[in-house]
Amino acid sequence: MTTRLIDKGWDAQFSKALSGDSSYLRIVCPFIKAPSIKRLLSHKPGKVRVVTRTNLADFASGVSDIDALRQLLDADARVRGIKNLHAKLYIFGKSRAIITSANLTEAALTRNHEFGLVTDDPESVKECLDYFDKLWKRGKPSIPLKKVKAWDKIVANYRLKGGNLNIAGELPDHGADAGISNPPTHGSLPELGSRQSFVKFLGKGDNRAPRSTSTIEELKSGGCHWAACYSRRPRQVKDGDVVFMGRLVSNRNDTIVFGRAIGKEYKVGYDDATDADIVFRPWKQTYPHYIRVYDPEFLQGTLRNGVSLYDLMDELGADSFESTQRRAKRGESNINPRKSVSRQAAVRLSPEGFTWLSKRLEAAFSRHGKIPNNTLRDLDWP
Repeated sequence: MTTRLIDKGWDAQFSKALSGDSSYLRIVCPFIKAPSIKRLLSHKPGKVRVVTRTNLADFASGVSDIDALRQLLDADARVRGIKNLHAKLYIFGKSRAIITSANLTEAALTRNHEFGLVTDDPESVKECLDYFDKLWKRGKPSIPLKKVKAWDKIVANYRLKGGNLNIAGELPDHGADAGISNPPTHGSLPELGSRQSFVKFLGKGDNRAPRSTSTIEELKSGGCHWAACYSRRPRQVKDGDVVFMGRLVSNRNDTIVFGRAIGKEYKVGYDDATDADIVFRPWKQTYPHYIRVYDPEFLQGTLRNGVSLYDLMDELGADSFESTQRRAKRGESNINPRKSVSRQAAVRLSPEGFTWLSKRLEAAFSRHGKIPNNTLRDLDWP
């Protein structure tokens, strides 16, 4: 009987476990993607039970797939939802269990650095089974296919709307309460996972804002609560990517990050400024292309309450951004992060940059507060 610590090769571990016992597969996993579910079902497990999150905001942001639920139900699996789920547990029959940081996503199973253990110790497996059974009972009833189809339509309509998505929690969480007394506040971001993250630069080098500028006035003038604007068609941002909003400021030139949102991939002919948009904000004649965003969070007060991008670069150096980190690993010389942001519309963060910036922005939210949802709701929306 063994318990082994594993930090890579999770796809192979799952395949090996299913080859050993595929009679009954129990899954506890917050975020599930269709390709990974297809991979598991290809092993033809006999009985499948899944506990996951059923917050429609997760499906709208792309961290989970409704199609994954549909695949499971089509394969006669049963699925139940639990609010605020974060545990990841996989049990194969009654003989083996995997406890890991890995969600059921291709990135987690094949690329990400995920850590956990594989055990066939009978006592450990029994404790895992007991934990699963408790969650399973709390999550009842199981989700019918007709409900999944209805959720698919709701999420599709929300994605088409763009802009003011779920700002007051309109996308519901259908999971059962598993007894967590203080759930996370609305708008907190899930783990980055396989998504990208960017800092979008607002303003120009010859049009920097004073640090005394109020963040709400910046939103009124810039409209970045529903779209980040570009002079050229933006191609990097994909559905579900995280977009931090950074305003170029004066009084020691810097970029101050004062909010964040979830991005939507640019679509030709839809994500372009209309004549009415240009009349309302004439500068959109020059910056007519949109990355629409939703679930926005912005700091209260003034820009000086935000997070300095120069502090990020000073602390992380070449590890600040994806491009400089990649070049440094290749042994190239052009790894100065400050040069990477010069005259750019946006910059892609490294995973370390995302973590650094997220922690400091969360600390700023705690100190200064967020602009209330009802205040954001009163701004212009598409």
